[in-house]
This record gives sequence, C-alpha cells and structure tokens, in this order.
Amino acid sequence: MLVLRSSMPSPFGRKVKVAAALLGLSDRITIEIADTNDPSDSLRRQNPLGKIPCLVLEDGTALYDSRVILEYLDMLAGGGRIIPVETTARFAALRLQALADGLMDAALLQVYEVRFRSESERSPAWLAYQAAKVERVLAVLEEAPPAADGVLTVGEIAVACALGYLDLRFEGRWRAAHPKLVAYLDAFAARNPAFEATRVKP
Repeated sequence: MLVLRSSMPSPFGRKVKVAAALLGLSDRITIEIADTNDPSDSLRRQNPLGKIPCLVLEDGTALYDSRVILEYLDMLAGGGRIIPVETTARFAALRLQALADGLMDAALLQVYEVRFRSESERSPAWLAYQAAKVERVLAVLEEAPPAADGVLTVGEIAVACALGYLDLRFEGRWRAAHPKLVAYLDAFAARNPAFEATRVKP
C-alpha cells in the first residue's frame, strides 16, 4: 500500500485525495495523519522539509510535494489522465495548478501568521501582502473560470481545493464577489463525490 502522510485540513493533501479518487486509486492508499509541529513525528525523516503531503511508496521512497505526488499518481493510472500529454493542454493545466497552489500558499501564510505569532508580533503589512495575492488570483479565475464539465486536470482539482480552503479558513468570504467561481465549485463538487467526502467543517 501507498501511505499518504497529511492532515485533514491541508488543501494540498486534499488535492492528492481528490486526484486519487478521480484516478481510481483511493483503495491503494492508506492515509496517516502527520503532525508537522511534532519533532518526533516520522514525517521529518520521510520529508526533511517536514511538510505535507508526503507519499510513501511500497519501497519506502517518499515523494513530495503535492505536484510531484499527482504526477506519480497520474503515471500509476496509465498517464495522461489528469496531466495532459499534448503540449498546449499540458502547460495550461500545470499553469492553472501553479496559480491555485500559489493561492493556497498565500492563504496558508495568513493562517500561520495568526496561529504562530502573538498579536503584538503580527505584521499587518505581511497579511495584506498575502491577501492581495489571493484577491488577484480570484479576480483572474473569476474572469475566466475553469471548466468543470470537461476532462478534469491537476489545474481544475487544485482550483477546487484552493476555494475549499478559503471556505474553511476564511468563512467563504470570497463567494460574494465571485459568482462564476461559486458555480464552478458547485459543479466540480457535484461531479466528484471525493471533494465533499474530504471536506472539513470549520
């Protein structure tokens, strides 16, 4: 069995779980909760960065980060399933994934600033800087939302998980100004039961 080290709220871990389900690989993966803050957790031996998600293969090799894991799962499922082979489609999917991953990174940095710093140590300028990244990405995606009714790629999966993380950690405030993205997420969720199954309630 493959072992996925992750945590329930992680949007990057959710990407892997949703992709695995889409590829029909969920039954080949055991999920083990990892504590990134615990020095004794084996995660730091599996991934020296101490970050999740981390996929441990049958031979003990560990793969990270989520982009590498998704590429491995796509290959395991025969290739070309969620990462297109044709050049134009491939780089469109990878670019969309990079955009959504960047949104998740910026959102996580805002959460960490509040979680790990006392109020007197927090930087309003830093929080605003990260929030602006999120807003710019949302604006771009709202102008040209991904299609949820065609072949789903790493890009569409990443966008859905990024929006889901904003629902979880930022009370879904993004929704009011982005009706096209709301429609996209609803369509994605309706088509992919694993998305709802991996949802964490605030």
